[in-house]
Amino acid sequence: MSDVVEKTLTALPSLLSLDSQPGSAKLSSTSKLGNLIRGITELTSKHEEEKLIQRELAAIKEQVSSPNTSMRQMKELMVRAIYCEMLGYEASFSYIHAIKLAQQGTALEKRVGYLAVSLFLNESHELLLLLVNTVLKDLQSTNLIEVCMALTVVSQMFPKDMIPAILPLVEEKLNHPKEIIRRKAVLALYKFYLIAPNQVQHIHNKFRKALCDKDPGVMTASLHIYLQMIQENPEGYKDLTASFVTILKQVVGGKLAMDFNYHSVPAPWLQIQLLRILSLLGKNDQSTSEIMYEVLNESLRRAEMNHNITYAILYECVKCIYTINPKSELLEKAAKCIGNFVLSPKINLKYLGLKALTYVVQQDPKLALQHQMTIIECLDHPDLIIKRETLELLFRITNAQNVTVIVEKMLEFLRISKDDYTTIDLVGKVAELAEKYAPDNEWFIETMNTVFSIGGDMMQPDIPNSFLKLLCEGFDSEEEDRKLRLFAVDSYVFLLQGEPGKLPQRFLQVISWVLGEYSYLKEELEPATVLRLLAKLLDMKNTRSETKSWVLMAMAKLCQGGAGVSAAQEVSETYSSSLDTVLRQRAQELQHLSQDSELQARVLPRDADLEPLEVDSSLSFLDGFVSEALAAGAAPYKPPHQRQEELAQAKALSLEPYALSLPISMSSCSIADRQSPTLLSMSSGLSGDSADILHKGGSTTLKLDGVKRVWGRDGYLAQREPAEEAAQVEVPSPFRSPSQQREAESSDSQTPTPIPTSEPEQEKQQLASSLFVGLGSQSSVCLMGKSEPTPQRFRRKAKGPGSSSGASEQISNSLASCPSTVDTLLCNNLLDSSITSELALPPSKQTPQLSQGLTTANGPFDIDLTDSNIKGNTPPLIGDNGFVVAADHAPCEDPETPKDLCLSSHLPAELFGLSHSEITPLCSNQILDLSACHVLKEDSLAFVVFIYNSSDSDIQQILLELDSDELEVSCVCDSSVQETRSHSLAVCQYSLTVKRPSVHVEVVGMVSYELPVGTPQSVQLSYKLPLTSFIRPLTVSTEEYGTMWLAFSHDTKQNLTLISDGPEPLKATLNVLKKKLQLHVVEIIGKEGIVACQLLQDLPCLMHCHLNAGTLAVWLRSPVPDLPDCLIYHCQRALQEHTEQHLSVNH
Repeated sequence: MSDVVEKTLTALPSLLSLDSQPGSAKLSSTSKLGNLIRGITELTSKHEEEKLIQRELAAIKEQVSSPNTSMRQMKELMVRAIYCEMLGYEASFSYIHAIKLAQQGTALEKRVGYLAVSLFLNESHELLLLLVNTVLKDLQSTNLIEVCMALTVVSQMFPKDMIPAILPLVEEKLNHPKEIIRRKAVLALYKFYLIAPNQVQHIHNKFRKALCDKDPGVMTASLHIYLQMIQENPEGYKDLTASFVTILKQVVGGKLAMDFNYHSVPAPWLQIQLLRILSLLGKNDQSTSEIMYEVLNESLRRAEMNHNITYAILYECVKCIYTINPKSELLEKAAKCIGNFVLSPKINLKYLGLKALTYVVQQDPKLALQHQMTIIECLDHPDLIIKRETLELLFRITNAQNVTVIVEKMLEFLRISKDDYTTIDLVGKVAELAEKYAPDNEWFIETMNTVFSIGGDMMQPDIPNSFLKLLCEGFDSEEEDRKLRLFAVDSYVFLLQGEPGKLPQRFLQVISWVLGEYSYLKEELEPATVLRLLAKLLDMKNTRSETKSWVLMAMAKLCQGGAGVSAAQEVSETYSSSLDTVLRQRAQELQHLSQDSELQARVLPRDADLEPLEVDSSLSFLDGFVSEALAAGAAPYKPPHQRQEELAQAKALSLEPYALSLPISMSSCSIADRQSPTLLSMSSGLSGDSADILHKGGSTTLKLDGVKRVWGRDGYLAQREPAEEAAQVEVPSPFRSPSQQREAESSDSQTPTPIPTSEPEQEKQQLASSLFVGLGSQSSVCLMGKSEPTPQRFRRKAKGPGSSSGASEQISNSLASCPSTVDTLLCNNLLDSSITSELALPPSKQTPQLSQGLTTANGPFDIDLTDSNIKGNTPPLIGDNGFVVAADHAPCEDPETPKDLCLSSHLPAELFGLSHSEITPLCSNQILDLSACHVLKEDSLAFVVFIYNSSDSDIQQILLELDSDELEVSCVCDSSVQETRSHSLAVCQYSLTVKRPSVHVEVVGMVSYELPVGTPQSVQLSYKLPLTSFIRPLTVSTEEYGTMWLAFSHDTKQNLTLISDGPEPLKATLNVLKKKLQLHVVEIIGKEGIVACQLLQDLPCLMHCHLNAGTLAVWLRSPVPDLPDCLIYHCQRALQEHTEQHLSVNH
């Protein structure tokens, strides 16, 4: 950081021309900035520095307030104010003057003004609104320097609510003839995508144009946007895989200019970015991964220079190779690369090797065996970072056989660690391992005691909470429950009889709760004894009020009998007059419960079954009261943050010209006794409750749309089995049987034959055999984070019927992906490709001609597919909304008949006559071919899966399990098929409703089946469909619309393209949206219209539209947080598709 500050200060004088000679890089002896810096460096104390800076700030404040100060002088004053702020002193009086300098100065003065603003203000600062008009003016300037400065400040910080005002100007700059302008425009759009993704959804095609820009700098800038978008939805960008591969080939081949080289390495940061993108695209996709193999091999071959930047490239290559579908040749090279890192004497490279090994050990556990002795040596490494990363690696390879040794090593490190972050992290890992792999009750309680003692009050609060919840809920065995709780009571009584003053506060809270709940299990332990031990905690000086509250609650459960009542009365009298209100309340409770044993037994019963507590988070029991209050004229509720922001933004800039402000009057609107949506405060659209904040996740939630599930409750979910198993590595272990030892001696092993070694070496080998036990075998040993074939010791009782989420956690290699065309030239045909429809049929393996029998979920029945039964060869009709219009469902005769028409004739009878999507192939293997479609119903969406047995043998017990993060999936009929004969079809039907709106929703699942001879097998499937499939018209009156509008709190605003085909553009635009999205147009009044729709089931969304300067200003409101953003995206897509269709017809 000091180097950066030094370079900045060295460059500032030449930038500001403070010296007598232009271009001089030295501080002038006459410049006031130079005098200030020299004066500070000569000081000897912090106090003297504060006095000097305060005098300097007072002088600056006086000069900037003077009307005689010129712009050149103001420029120097701003630089001195920047320096004072860099030292940590506030110069808020200069903020407004920095904005004025950016508005009024020359190019050089504006540059300093923009620099000061970017350093002084943050994105939420209220003064930033004053800069909007200046940015707008500079973006339209013909001066390239001014345009660059405006784009720079926009990409660094800009109010999110003001993005619509400058977005069209930034889009125009993507076509600017100067490369630097196009690059800065791309970076500005990247910033917009991060803070308000719904604002830039409609310009994704322009991102593709930036990716194909002739300037490498513009192309590199576009990769930031693509990396972010691919992380959120990798499936939507599979068609760009070949283009990214081609770019990486050209970069690795040195086709870029020498200016992009760093230490003779061609564009290393560009390579790293591309490798990260490819790893996301190739994950669980065989066809996409095959396109990458050649360029990954070339990247590994060329990145062999001994320099830190090449090591970074190698690390990303290794991660990419182990993320995509495996190839044995690349896996061997990656393993060799990891070995070179781990065995390196350089600490940085050794750390990089451990980091890579930690990442890949889940896919290839045997790789850790090859370096087991090096890992053991790293446990004793003097560098604490190496030790910590080694423990992280051991955490990843933990199983039931080595948990005690690994936990012991972690606790040893915790006892000597002085870093709070390391302590918090490792304490959580030890607690997780103890709960999952504990060999017995005693070890579990003792380990958790150590965790509480070492972690102290720094540990995350969920660790003691999870521990208490585990004790409370119990396990599958009541006897195990009793033993565990009894051992915990014995352990905690022993600790309290020792020196409880040395125990952390959270540990004392845990002890108090356990003794209060379960001390009665120890029959020889009198309640009075426990009360005396707890009373000692109240008398300790270091006991906090929160801990005392826990102790008093525990005593309230134990106050029985004469001695117990007297002790409780004494304590309650002491704390009944406490200044702490919580302690006073607990003391009063203790006093009343100790005097009334019957009341205590009823309020705090022993051995009471824990009933699940149902919480109505929506407070639906208040709906009647709210409705009456709103009908009486009460204002709708607004959250506190929304009210505060509306007050703060009362003077916010309006983006609409005054001449075009909403002219509608109350008399022209038929909403009786309600305010028109257009007359509501514009500030509500800028509130913190706006749906685009919730869609992005804000600061408290994480957006997961389009992200595949990688981590589960038990850790990392196994993605696949390696295509080729690595060579078996035998580990010297005392647990091997004699037969295993003979086999090891007779086979070639990578481990050399043991020879007599020194005692330290023997200890290391013994430790290695304990740490890495189970990794070299094919047994059912479960690594930490992998799906577990054997039940863990501490498994909580099931709280309800099992869900079908397991289907999403078991991944199979049988998933067939859609192949994509490899472009021979960079971005060839990228811009000419049309946008694929949401329900486009991907090229995939064609399902063989159906014959013999048909089996449905309700049972098998025979259908003869001979020529005599085949009538007609009419292709399906595709409607404007992308759905197949219902037609006569007759079997198909011609082999060239589309497959979806053949399968559509086998839809369930109740779905005949309804519109359905094209039947999409999901996946296939040598046994099964899976296809699916969804059918529109009035009150739900039917999801139909066709399972075709393409083998020559019958299949036993086909079971289909479906799950979705965004949808509620319910089976219409039994999803289990007892038997499916050879070359026959099974049809399963499900009902889908939305539980969490998203632009696109996904159903994942797994088909399990069993052949007559062989082990059970499974095939994974994934089906995506747009949210528009769940949208239905909402028929309401204008009065009902007004009432609902005022009651909804989540909103978003956006300008849409206006369809100007006829004399009434508003009506034409709303008709297009009505036709494509199934919206209901409630009423059109002049230049305004109101529209209503609902999302299955019963999730309404209202839209208010008005014409504004040739665009359609849209305001959406809904009670569902993410729904307005999702609907505005589909409105943009619908209007864009209509415009493209109209242009193609005209051409």
